[in-house]
Amino acid sequence: MLFFRNTDRKVLSWCGYDVGNSAFATTIMAAVFPVYFKEVAASGLAPNISTAYWAYASAASLLASAFFAPVLGAAADVKGSKKKMLLIFTILGVISSGGMSFIGPGDWMLALLLMVGGSIGFSASMIFYDALLPSLVPPHRIDTVSAQGYALGYLGGGVLLAVNLLFIQLLPGTLGARLSFFSVAVWWGLFTAPIMLFVDEPPVRPEGKNLRGGALFREGLDRLKTTFREIKTHKNLFIFLLAFWLYNDGIGTIIRMAAIYGANLGIPMSHLVGALLVTQFVGIPFSLIFAVLAVRVGSKKSILTGLYFYLAITFAAIFVREVWHFWALAIAVGMVQGGTQAISRSFFASMIPKDRTAEFFGFYDISSKFSGILGPAVFGLVTQIAGSSKPAIAVL
Repeated sequence: MLFFRNTDRKVLSWCGYDVGNSAFATTIMAAVFPVYFKEVAASGLAPNISTAYWAYASAASLLASAFFAPVLGAAADVKGSKKKMLLIFTILGVISSGGMSFIGPGDWMLALLLMVGGSIGFSASMIFYDALLPSLVPPHRIDTVSAQGYALGYLGGGVLLAVNLLFIQLLPGTLGARLSFFSVAVWWGLFTAPIMLFVDEPPVRPEGKNLRGGALFREGLDRLKTTFREIKTHKNLFIFLLAFWLYNDGIGTIIRMAAIYGANLGIPMSHLVGALLVTQFVGIPFSLIFAVLAVRVGSKKSILTGLYFYLAITFAAIFVREVWHFWALAIAVGMVQGGTQAISRSFFASMIPKDRTAEFFGFYDISSKFSGILGPAVFGLVTQIAGSSKPAIAVL
């Protein structure tokens, strides 16, 4: 691929992790598992209740990540343990994904528990993954490499989702879906190996060499407080985090609730998964296009372009009636989703000190997680009260 020409092994290994964990985002978080939960695990619950429970569990997983991850990120900066923490949370995500293959009819509580565990593993691992970026390449390449990661993530998540769609169509009963969940665990684990082997861990700070256990946690907490005070004094950084908190709420809720919303409208599972698969492949070139756009007009204008497009998509979603409407929205989301998130990540990375990336990305993540808590929680509450998910889309 021309856009990846002259990309070295370290960068490809870093991008490769996005290939692996994107399988969780597509197959489990967005496409197959939400529908499996609704039609199999929670088949005995009323549709609006199962949707609300799913939304509440999504919010709970993000809340847990938001509380613990920033402190762990600050401690990882001091100790030089970003890769170690990345591996720990990846293992949590892999085990949870594999466990989903054992869920049967009526196991809605187990399904929610494993979804929460997998989501915590996915979300927390991304802090340490993102924190490796500023030390991986010089500042002028951050936009490009961030977009490359998202593009390869779309490719990886899309390829496995396509395979999983074949499983679902060709295998009897729920076997195809359950095999899909197991495939996510294997895929995620395999693509974690390169980043662990070939990407360098930023050096340990002198003050962190002898810190252990509670002392390390307290040091992380102290540094977190210091970082928060510093962020408030950097006006542009503080304003960006507030803005990110707001707009990422909408993006994250669309990703997490799209399949559930489509299922409530009566769209068949094959069309739900197929449309979300199209989103993945449309996202590959458009993530790279956003990187070029950021170089040409700047990161801020690129992000705003994506957000204006998202406003139009959310408004259009209220009027979805037919299957083809859902497909059209899936294509539109693919055009802006990855690019907006990639440039947001690189824009933030360009504003923070390289030796404290996990600390600052901890705050980036907490902004992301608290925004993700509000969206699904409101979506679930409005759906439960109204008995329909259409009013919930209007709230977004």
